[in-house]
Amino acid sequence: MDDMLGEWATEVAEAELSSPLPRRWAHTQGVAERAIEVRQVLGADAGLLLAAATLHDVGYAPRLAATGFHPLDGARFLRDEHGADERLVRLVANHSFALLEAEERGLRKDLATEFPLLEEPLLVDALVYCDMTTTPDGDRTTAQDRIAEIRSRYGDDSVVGRFIRRAAPEIFASVERVEAALTAQPR
Repeated sequence: MDDMLGEWATEVAEAELSSPLPRRWAHTQGVAERAIEVRQVLGADAGLLLAAATLHDVGYAPRLAATGFHPLDGARFLRDEHGADERLVRLVANHSFALLEAEERGLRKDLATEFPLLEEPLLVDALVYCDMTTTPDGDRTTAQDRIAEIRSRYGDDSVVGRFIRRAAPEIFASVERVEAALTAQPR
């Protein structure tokens, strides 16, 4: 079942992102690679993490950008057009502390009402880790360098710049928790 979910997620993300947004597709592929690397700490949820990592940025696809806020647009697309699993949709909607950005955009109530946060801290942290340790080109990076890159690309006074400054401490804490869980795994 998990293999089928991962294959489906890859097909959907590739169809939506690879042609119109090749760099976003490269990032997505790198995030999925990180998900494969951390699967041992998630057990039964490893397939769900892989699907969420693969679909986390699908809302950037031009045809899906209804609100211009990719977590919300992507989650609505997965729910409405694909009838995707609720946990998957909620992970995509809330990836990498999206509620903080939604607040900056005046969309917090919409996001929180339609897609409540999952109460599964390690799974949520793992998706943050995968996203925030991957460059826009799909390469591995540190969370510190990723935050710096985002701030540089968008500017500190932009919606994304304000959001990422607010989210940075939470992102760093998530990454640290996942790294600690990986370190605690038997080799």
